[in-house]
Parts: sequence; C-alpha cells; structure tokens
Amino acid sequence: MPDWLSYLSLVSLAVAIACSAWCAFDILAGHRQHMMIMNLVWPITMLWSGPMGLYSYYKVGRQSTHAVMKEAHARGEKPPGMARPQWQSTGVAATHCGAGCTLGDFVAEWFIYFAATSAYFGWNWELFGHTIFTAWIIDFIAAFAFGIMFQYFTIKPMKGLSPGEGLIAAIKADALSLTAWQVGMYGWMAIATFAIFGEEIPKTSPVFWFMMQIAMLAGFVTSYPVNWWLLSRGIKEKM
Repeated sequence: MPDWLSYLSLVSLAVAIACSAWCAFDILAGHRQHMMIMNLVWPITMLWSGPMGLYSYYKVGRQSTHAVMKEAHARGEKPPGMARPQWQSTGVAATHCGAGCTLGDFVAEWFIYFAATSAYFGWNWELFGHTIFTAWIIDFIAAFAFGIMFQYFTIKPMKGLSPGEGLIAAIKADALSLTAWQVGMYGWMAIATFAIFGEEIPKTSPVFWFMMQIAMLAGFVTSYPVNWWLLSRGIKEKM
C-alpha cells in the first residue's frame, strides 16, 4: 500500500469526521430537524461525504429545522423543506436510505473483523475463497435492518400508523432503495479489491475505510434514480 494513499485516506477520514462532528454540534446548538431521524441522518451522511455533505446540510437540511417549519406554519406558508425541487428531495431521500446502509455496513464490517480474530469465533469466514463475499451478506442484512428502522421512524409518526402498518410501509419505501445502494457499494469495493489492489484490504487500514467512503458515494449514485421513482409514485415520503 503506497504511503501517499494511506496519508490521503487519513486526511479524508479526519475531514469527514470533523464535518460530522460540526454538523452534530450545529443540530444540538439549536437547529434540530423537524423530522427527528434526520438529526442522525445528516451527521452519518458526512462520515462518507465530508465537505459535500456539510454543504448540503447548510443548503438543504437547514430548510427543515423544527424552528423553520414552525415559523412557516405560523405564517400560513408552505415550509421551504416541503417545497424543494424534485432533485433535492431525491438527494435527501437517498441520504436517508444511505445513513442506514452506512451504519449497518460499519457495524457489520467491524463485527466480522472482531469475530474472525477472536478465539471463540475465529473460524473460516471465507466464501468462494474470499472474506469479502461473506462480508457482503452480513453487510446487507445489517444495512437492511438499520435502513428499515430509519424509514420506520420516519413513516410511522408522519402517517400515524400502527407498528405493523409502519413496518410494512417502511419496507415498501426503502427495500428497493437499500438494495440499489448496496449494489453500488459492492460494485466499487469489488473494483477496489480485485481490479485495483488485487487483494482484500485489511479493515484496520485507513485505505479500507477511504474505499468505503467512495463506495458509499457509488451507492448514492445507484440509489438516486430508484429514490426518484419511489418519490414520484408516492411510495416514499419527501423529507
């Protein structure tokens, strides 16, 4: 692994973490989102998007704070967050899905690392001769679980659904989007692993997590048209 790539990876990760921390501080300092789950979505999004995500938060996310929504309702106006152009609403919907995927993938990857190196779970985690294929299965399960949970806590309170109805609505709204996101992520990680490096990257290397940042960007791209369709059909709610 070239030194310059390791240094670049460390810088990218450090900047992303700083952007995420800044966003979280800004939310806690008085800019809480009207939709509660978005208080988590924005900082998580910045863990892979860094300055781009922070710019989007100030440009788009600040339009949907609780204070802004309350002021708009008091004036009898449509809240600016609900009057976004379709391309912005789609981007927010994609990041909402992506936050669940990001959290799920992060948890799953570290679970695999610690399980594979522990004395108790240290069995062979390879599938078709590679650990990455096993990781993708566990990644998908964890990402799906977190993604549906994020969507559940968006749709259920918004529509006043029962727990069962909320779960079904969440699955309908996010199953395709989550799958599309993971396809983009897997695609990039396959390119990085087999075409660029020719071997699996250790999870303890900053380069692995830098590649995962790029993978999340790829996931955003592949899930974007799916989210556009879901919003256009009314299957997914604007956020």
